[in-house]
Amino acid sequence: MSETLTRAISGAVYIAILLTACWYSEWSFKILIGIFLVLATVEFAKLIKFNTISAVVRALIVYVIFVISDFFESRADVFFTLFSILTAIWLIKKLFSPENLIIKENYKGFVFAGYITFPFITIAKIPFFNGHYESYIIILIFLMIWINDTFAYLVGKSFGKHKLFEKISPKKTIEGFLGGALFTIIFSFFIPTIFGWDNENTIWKWVVISIIVVIFATLGDLVESKFKRSANVKDSGNIMPGHGGILDRLDSIIFVAPFIFLFYQILSYVS
Repeated sequence: MSETLTRAISGAVYIAILLTACWYSEWSFKILIGIFLVLATVEFAKLIKFNTISAVVRALIVYVIFVISDFFESRADVFFTLFSILTAIWLIKKLFSPENLIIKENYKGFVFAGYITFPFITIAKIPFFNGHYESYIIILIFLMIWINDTFAYLVGKSFGKHKLFEKISPKKTIEGFLGGALFTIIFSFFIPTIFGWDNENTIWKWVVISIIVVIFATLGDLVESKFKRSANVKDSGNIMPGHGGILDRLDSIIFVAPFIFLFYQILSYVS
């Protein structure tokens, strides 16, 4: 079997599982995100040389308490969101540093929480922001990320001449980034039409979300690439043939989710 066919089948299976879990019920969604959390935890623990068992146990305990049992509900959501955003900002700063992204032993637990555990909690919380499970919200966010990735690749491959961040990701180009951004934002304009929403305000909300996706999905991919380069590995794992690990597939959403959740928090406060 060719590498291209293997990659296509693996990607299709991943998308089918993800979309099915999102559509089927809130519990299938929560369980799948919990499984993804465990897999990403194992992969990231290997990348930064952290105790895998300890990391998995901590992540599962927090996820079960705050997502599965929904304990404390919104009282902890702001903390998780802000901690994740502060961690993201710190990692972005590290991204532009010439040094390898090596986490000191004393900080590994904090980085794990802010980069892996808490962002997965915000992913699981986003569809429930209006008080009940709305699968279309998280599905549309994933679709935006996939559209951004796909058109960034296609436009970059066809027209890319100027490197975006050559030292970290040699294949990414400025033209590709702009192409992915353009098609993602265009898609966001059509979301209210697709769902038959009459409220004009929904257009600008989805446009803002698309801009968040374009910026932070790209940064999330670059940050994970720097983690891998610092660890001298090509992929975070090998669970997905042709694609690498689950963290390679979710590096964008874990960076995007806290900022989208914050945007929803601001909308709720303003309204």
